[in-house]
Amino acid sequence: MAVSFVTLFQWRLNSVLLQQENEILLGVKDQILSLVSKLDEVGGSLGDPFFWTLHAHETAKSFLILSKPKLKKKGKEQMVSFIRKLDEVTGVSGDVERIWACYKTWVSEIRGTLREADDYVDDFIVKVYGETGQDRKESTAEFGSEIENIKSRVSEIMNRSPQLGFSPNLIEDIKKLLRSKFDEGTPLVSCMLSYMNLPSSTRKSGELMEDKAHVNLERLVDLGMLKEEVSIRDSYSVLSPYYEFSLSVMNAEDLFISTANSDSMIISPMARHVSILDVPNTITSMNTLQHSLTVLHNAKFLRVLDLENTLLKSLPDEISKLARLSYLGVTHSKLTELPESIGNLRNLQTLDISWSESEIEVSNGVLNVVQLRHLKMYQSTNDGEVRVPQGISRLRNLQTLEGIYAGGGIAKELGVMTKLRSLEVRCVSDDHADELYVSIMKLNRLQKLSLSVERVSESCDSSSSLQNENSILPCLESFSPPPLLQTLELEGRLIELPLWLGSMENLTQLHMCYCHLSENPTTILQFLPNLKYLRMSQAYKGRRMNKEFFIVGGFPKLEYLYISSDNLVEWTEIEEGALPCLKQLSIFYCMELMLLPEGLQHVTTLRILDMWNVHEDLIRRLSPNGGPENYKIKHIPLVKYLGDMSHGFWGR
Repeated sequence: MAVSFVTLFQWRLNSVLLQQENEILLGVKDQILSLVSKLDEVGGSLGDPFFWTLHAHETAKSFLILSKPKLKKKGKEQMVSFIRKLDEVTGVSGDVERIWACYKTWVSEIRGTLREADDYVDDFIVKVYGETGQDRKESTAEFGSEIENIKSRVSEIMNRSPQLGFSPNLIEDIKKLLRSKFDEGTPLVSCMLSYMNLPSSTRKSGELMEDKAHVNLERLVDLGMLKEEVSIRDSYSVLSPYYEFSLSVMNAEDLFISTANSDSMIISPMARHVSILDVPNTITSMNTLQHSLTVLHNAKFLRVLDLENTLLKSLPDEISKLARLSYLGVTHSKLTELPESIGNLRNLQTLDISWSESEIEVSNGVLNVVQLRHLKMYQSTNDGEVRVPQGISRLRNLQTLEGIYAGGGIAKELGVMTKLRSLEVRCVSDDHADELYVSIMKLNRLQKLSLSVERVSESCDSSSSLQNENSILPCLESFSPPPLLQTLELEGRLIELPLWLGSMENLTQLHMCYCHLSENPTTILQFLPNLKYLRMSQAYKGRRMNKEFFIVGGFPKLEYLYISSDNLVEWTEIEEGALPCLKQLSIFYCMELMLLPEGLQHVTTLRILDMWNVHEDLIRRLSPNGGPENYKIKHIPLVKYLGDMSHGFWGR
């Protein structure tokens, strides 16, 4: 945890160098880089095996406290014995408490110094953007002097680091001790071995924090500490016992997180992270919420403010005074406006106002949030689009831009926003599609792209098959995807599948919604070498899927397959040996489908079958209670069904 704190501040300094105007920091660049280099030494010391061993000792004690209510007498004795043995292995038996206290004091000094430095960087950014000429030069020179002072303080703290000899094989000795005292699968062993194998916090030159975060997430999933929720975009859950243990570590290391709800919305003035979630729509709760937000200006160190399901209709003025805020989330709200005062948040890096129940008017103030890296704005009303002001390309550091309407000249502006990695454009239409595609083809760093069209108004004729129908995605034949694209979402009718889809070698996720293709789309898609996730929601309007849809050799890496279709009646067969990596099959809203395909029983990698609102006869046939088709799915560990027959019928 301490190493991560140092690394985050290094990234902060590097982002300051990258994001500020060159002339502002040209004179202090060397001082900043020198401090970054000094912090490399600090990170190396904190990653020292001896310091890790002290963490292992504290980990075991924390785990004992957390698990005590569940442990039997023998288990408690094993834990206490292990902690004693751990002291012996480290060579600090009888003195570990004093050394641990000394270490914590030392780390606390480093953290305190870097927090003060982080606050100083925030204050400088806010100040320098309000200055010009000589005032700006003087402020920059003062900033350079303070960076030198911070480096000197860090050096002085480093000179007082705890010193103690240790065996070069210390970590391996601890691993052997763990395995000798406990079974490999016990929670303590799994927990501690996973923490020993945590991804490195070290920073590579030129590496963006978002890239490092992505690598770390993948590693944590591999270790079994996180679970990716494939049905929810960019969502992970922390598994037990890591969730409980992580909370205890955060409390022990004074990483203050304040979580408020309708019962208690007291916000500490020292809070750096505040979450207010799921406020009921009652007069009392809303009054309490409004009062809490009006005293936010007292939380002068606040970096993260997360307001979810609060039904806010407007942002209180106090939020615009939180000069150090780097993350602001106001999701699932009733916001109608992003006010001009949002431009006061000079340090804001992420703004998430997605899933508002109302149309949001975005003011020109957002153009002044020059540090902004991620802007998420998808709405749940109409077609989900938000109209941003002209000049959005002034936000040169944007990596994520989601939920925008590209008409009115915005499509052309996108072409110069070359740092974009994720782009979601709603209501694509003929009047700007060509210009939009030309701009997207210039975005060589783009990894994720979502394009959707305007929905056609619902038909008054209840027998019409075009109710809630989508328009045609225009001009896709002239489009060529950026080379690094990994995720593609297409929502709208397609006359035919674009041929360029078959050449996207880096594509790992493909979402096709309301495409209503007449021809089998998998004839092209099955040869994508790295595709792991395929969602076909009303993508194919045929009534029959045969074995040609999933053949041997096709979809070599596909792990998740989602199928939703109003028209699908028959899925006949999957060839034995097809879908060699499939882990989850989701079948939603296939109300006409009566049978799952023959050959599904041979997909031995399948771990989850998820069915939602499918035909009752299909469920009866698959039932473990004598269903004639149960043999197709009995090898699957988890079968889930939600529909009219959920209660009292499904046995697994």
